[in-house]
Amino acid sequence: MNPQPATRNQERVTSNPEQVKDYEKPVETVAPYKEIIEVIKTNGGEAFKRCYQCGLCDSVCPWNRVTTFSMRKIVREATFGLTEIESEDIWRCTTCGRCPQRCPRDVRQIESGVALRRIATEYGVFPTSVKPVRTASASLVGEGNPLSEERKNRALWAEGLSVKTFTEGMEILYFPGCYLSYDPRLKKVARATAGILNKAGVDYGILGPEENCCGESIRKTGDEKLFRRLAKENIKSFIDHGVKKILVSSPHCYHTFKNEYPEFMVNFEIVHLSQYLFELIHQGRLELSREYGKKVTYHDPCYLGRHNGIFDEPREVLKKVPGLELTEMPDSRKDSLCCGGGGGRIWMETQKGERFSELRLEQAMRVGAEVLVTACPYCITMLEDSRLTLDVTEKIDVKDITEIIQEVIE
Repeated sequence: MNPQPATRNQERVTSNPEQVKDYEKPVETVAPYKEIIEVIKTNGGEAFKRCYQCGLCDSVCPWNRVTTFSMRKIVREATFGLTEIESEDIWRCTTCGRCPQRCPRDVRQIESGVALRRIATEYGVFPTSVKPVRTASASLVGEGNPLSEERKNRALWAEGLSVKTFTEGMEILYFPGCYLSYDPRLKKVARATAGILNKAGVDYGILGPEENCCGESIRKTGDEKLFRRLAKENIKSFIDHGVKKILVSSPHCYHTFKNEYPEFMVNFEIVHLSQYLFELIHQGRLELSREYGKKVTYHDPCYLGRHNGIFDEPREVLKKVPGLELTEMPDSRKDSLCCGGGGGRIWMETQKGERFSELRLEQAMRVGAEVLVTACPYCITMLEDSRLTLDVTEKIDVKDITEIIQEVIE
């Protein structure tokens, strides 16, 4: 029996991308199973075929704490070319890394899921909750950031802080990233970082308007072409300025510069701020002399901890703070609960009651923490939003680790 066209409610990918511009438009059924499977394979999703449906991915997925979601189902459908790219399901994954960590067959759920998103992106098929990605994409093309802010204003966060423009020969390029450059809440983190670096006498500079988004999140939404454009522009700027060592605040920048930019045959020394704070304190370049006197818990960002193995340095930094009482939450270290902002979800709509960050705040309050500390701009954004929606702003604070250190240095 010959395979029938791969359909679901008589809607499927057309063979001509120009025929599909918006989610609302009908999608013509023309692709048989084999064609869809080949498209998935071409886009990097070949590892789907290794799955033997053990279901471990579903058992650890944070979505199943707030709703019903099955990565196993998505994998199964993709194996037979039956993926429903019109569905919101392929956009649920936050790329937190929990399921690849447990998978016995190396299905590579993140890479495979991104392959499906590449297909949807190519055909312009975006469910309503995902459409903000298109706005972010347009802003990345026009201004080098996803926040619809002007490129020329990228260094305004540093006004009055004696932050220099990076020149060849400087020890470190500080790369604050998009959110720390533009977001009102996260500018405080960038300013705290600059204050710490200045206090420690670090020889550093920034690139300001010559800095692009690292491209990590837009790549995870399936826009490989835009990622490569942003990466190449950043790499050219780094090389032109003689950059050798890059200090980053975002784990997403860390992951991309360290693990993905080498695809372009370059290697820079990449250091996350939490690691560098540990070095500065260990070397005696920072003196933590003021009492903090609060009970604190630390949230491991997925892209710092699970993806890159940085668990100890931020905790060791916090332990050095006078008067700070550090306590652990459930789901910590390699089992950390995702904030919900990875995989481009930071730009997508997530209903109240389905936000992992709400669960995380509740965990922090249950262990008696007065302050929930992390080291990622996405985590801070998601947690601050949930602090408002849960109406717990008077019960718990959310801080970046640099904000804690800034408060206790002389």
